[in-house]
Amino acid sequence: MTNPPAPPAIPTLPAIAAYLAAGGSPVALAEAALDRIAAWDDPALFIAPLPREAVLARARQLAAEGPRGRPLYGVPFVVKDNIDLAGLPTTAACPEYAYTPAEDAPAVARLLAAGAIPLGKANLDQFATGLNGTRSPYGTPRNALDPALIPGGSSSGSATAVGAGIAAFSLGTDTAGSGRVPAMLNNIVGLKPSLGLVPTRGVVPACRSLDCVSVFALTVADAAAVLAVIAGPDPADRYARPAPAGWSPLPGARPPVTRLAIPETDQLAFDTPADAALFAAALARAEALGARIARVDLAPFLALARRLYEGAWVAERTAALRGFLETRPDAVHPVTRGILEAGFRGRTVDAFDDFHAAAEARRLARDLFAAHDLLLVPTAPGAPTLADLAAEPIAANSRLGTYTNFVNIADLSGLAIPAGFRPDGRPFGVTLLAPAFAEARLGALGAALHAALDAAAPAGTPPPGLGAMAGAVPAPPAPPPLRADETALFCIGAHMAGLPLNPQVTALGGRFLAEARTAPCYRLYDLGARPGLLRVAPRDRPGDDAVAGRRQAGAAIAGELWALPTAAIGALLAQVPAPLGFGRVALAEGEALGFLCEAAGIEGAPDITATGGWRAYLTEKEPA
Repeated sequence: MTNPPAPPAIPTLPAIAAYLAAGGSPVALAEAALDRIAAWDDPALFIAPLPREAVLARARQLAAEGPRGRPLYGVPFVVKDNIDLAGLPTTAACPEYAYTPAEDAPAVARLLAAGAIPLGKANLDQFATGLNGTRSPYGTPRNALDPALIPGGSSSGSATAVGAGIAAFSLGTDTAGSGRVPAMLNNIVGLKPSLGLVPTRGVVPACRSLDCVSVFALTVADAAAVLAVIAGPDPADRYARPAPAGWSPLPGARPPVTRLAIPETDQLAFDTPADAALFAAALARAEALGARIARVDLAPFLALARRLYEGAWVAERTAALRGFLETRPDAVHPVTRGILEAGFRGRTVDAFDDFHAAAEARRLARDLFAAHDLLLVPTAPGAPTLADLAAEPIAANSRLGTYTNFVNIADLSGLAIPAGFRPDGRPFGVTLLAPAFAEARLGALGAALHAALDAAAPAGTPPPGLGAMAGAVPAPPAPPPLRADETALFCIGAHMAGLPLNPQVTALGGRFLAEARTAPCYRLYDLGARPGLLRVAPRDRPGDDAVAGRRQAGAAIAGELWALPTAAIGALLAQVPAPLGFGRVALAEGEALGFLCEAAGIEGAPDITATGGWRAYLTEKEPA
């Protein structure tokens, strides 16, 4: 009998799955996580750790049951202490506020049903108000990379637990950046889902209309896998909303072209030139991955961000805690109390200015993402130290939210990924933003950008690692195959990646599968804004004038395969004007539904078959 393998030193989900497949046990995984907690020795990390015997009892139960197809079988995780875990107190980092829930929040219940092992409730900025991680009577969790740095907040303990390798993933919350800023400061991934995608029932509200349950993990793929478990409607949650048909958070294949927006130069703020250099390096990696960079005006969004702690949303925070704040004001952290008490002074008439500004921001966001696939911003201008924050507790915290505060108000999804280290060792990160329910689109580029960090590391230097742990960032996972509820669509024109009509595909949940070519039996014509694909028909009668133009030899035409929810095919077809339509297209390998043109529609149109495809034709047409 061979000895069982040792639990993985870096607890990614694939590493844990491989360990279990090789004969490892959930009990050993739990023991390893508990040993790491002891070795880390940070009394400010947990507010309510699950007792050791309770953790091991859960692991033993799982070991006795076996995997049973559960996707997170045996995986240790941590819960932010404003999210209910039955049997442990929920404090929101305010001891006098504490209560012990009888049931789990839906997100936690779904993780337990998926086989995960909870380790306890992690520290946070009190009532999830703050981005720095220092506003807790339970102390400040130690940054996983450098004890001189702030851990980031409000999800401070959740992020440091993952960065330190204690947990494979953790749950945080995100209202103004609390699921993204701590990710940057601990060199990990932070996934902020779309509003309403994960139920927030069982979460102590900050701004109920903006709150999200977020995910911290070591890799983009791991964060997406956890989101796939916790996402889904909850009839009892007034702010929950269903995802569109065919939605999945799992990163698909990366398209050959991504239209990537970034802020105007004067809207980029950095703490040091080194931070600016790291952002420029991230842009260079994105361009090497096929991104086409365009600068956009973020002024309306940055202005909206400043409203988050000045008007209606401060009042919403106050309303959530009104009774407690009025009766127990001395129980609230002084900085947090100052913020919340400002909500009592707001005027209802002024709140409507905020609501109208939010509606305008959402309109502008729709326009932005009609012309661009993703928006890339710094996660924060830089990584402050504890001393920096002590010197400017309010200003430094506000600066951390420069590129995060507007995101939830504008109804966007976001993915924070590491982007390297300054020469002084401080981490930097970038965040990809997209419309709601575009988590898979974020992950496709985000996973590739994260992995590209290793290749960009100077010769002779170690790779950036995962959290505080050495090791390579894994390559992006293989994209999921075509699902039963999807149809493969062959695009040959303006619906391809990076071209003007591609948003019609992505807005309906389309995801890139692969570049492809037709069988050599087609001709391609320039119909103006888009091409027409016509099949050469060997069976045509020689005297048939209607098809006289189709007697030329066919050729293979380049295009792209996209997976589209089958339920959305009709909606896309309704946007396709005559003489174009859908039909079966013969490919070099197999066939797929695709864009075809009626024979009558090519009359007088230039034959561009010799270029090999629409993208190559557009390149030829570009002025020298």
